[in-house]
Amino acid sequence: MSYQVQLQPSGKTFTNQNDQTLLDAAFSADLTVPHGCRSGVCGACKGKIVQGRFEHGSPAAHALSTEDRAAGKALLCCAKPLSDLTIEIEVIEREAIPVKELSVRVSALERLTDDVIRLDLQLPADVPFIFRAGQYIDFILEDGERRSFSIANAPHQEGSLELHIRKIPNGRFTGHVFDNLKVRDILRIEGPLGSFCLREKSNKPIILLCSGTGFAPIKGIVEHAIYLGLKRPISLYRRARTANGLYQNEMPQSWQSTLPDFRYIPVISDDHVDDEWTGRTGLVTDAVLADFPDLSGHELYASGTPNLLEAARAAFLQHGLPENAFFSDAFAFARK
Repeated sequence: MSYQVQLQPSGKTFTNQNDQTLLDAAFSADLTVPHGCRSGVCGACKGKIVQGRFEHGSPAAHALSTEDRAAGKALLCCAKPLSDLTIEIEVIEREAIPVKELSVRVSALERLTDDVIRLDLQLPADVPFIFRAGQYIDFILEDGERRSFSIANAPHQEGSLELHIRKIPNGRFTGHVFDNLKVRDILRIEGPLGSFCLREKSNKPIILLCSGTGFAPIKGIVEHAIYLGLKRPISLYRRARTANGLYQNEMPQSWQSTLPDFRYIPVISDDHVDDEWTGRTGLVTDAVLADFPDLSGHELYASGTPNLLEAARAAFLQHGLPENAFFSDAFAFARK
């Protein structure tokens, strides 16, 4: 059975065929709505069901809270309609960027920390690969399983992709990257994927927040902003457990002299501060709110673990951030 779905406030409509999730059906109709992991973990595709009946599927509890459910909200990557629906969610206007599946060659491997590797992939010379800063790719494993990683370079840096990969205990793919992968090895990828990208037409000041390898897509976004000559104020808050976790730290420091009105604020957890650290400490969300107690006029881009981003979103909405001005790229470490 098929149902008609209307998205508000855009008025765009699509048909949801058979057993499709709402997100898959929107994609089939060439409509892009906010999304990320596509597996109910990140919460990026959360929308409000204004009218109609639906089933939630199996989203993670942190991505769709009890309060969200009571308010009629759903994750479009999990939910399926049981009638015609009207949904409140943004439709992202975009250029048509094709998603491609292709083979790539490992061109470089560099240890950034004991548990983070920079992986560079050489793209095929005869196949154009277009992406937006902040998007991600999937690695396709031999049995069809997938592993998702954000692109760390900007689109104008053509011919290669840079990824930051953290080793996960007993991780099937990350263990292979750290222990067995070699330069010139061939891997299979699909991309670009996701809607985490800079809203270039806005003129609002930008706050960036990241933790761990969530620095990767943020790096791509800032390098893209530099390439564009962006004039909007940008503040980057970067969380790490220890100072050693701030890999490539000289890079965001250099952006302060490269990009007008750019600020870099690293934040270390209180219980991991050594005597040499003179910067900010504590919760990264507290650092943001200490500097910006009123977020009503800002856009906020956040990348990190789902728990961090859920806490950040809740805190920032309480301080005036419009719900449609919070953009996130959440990643989960399971099975990587």
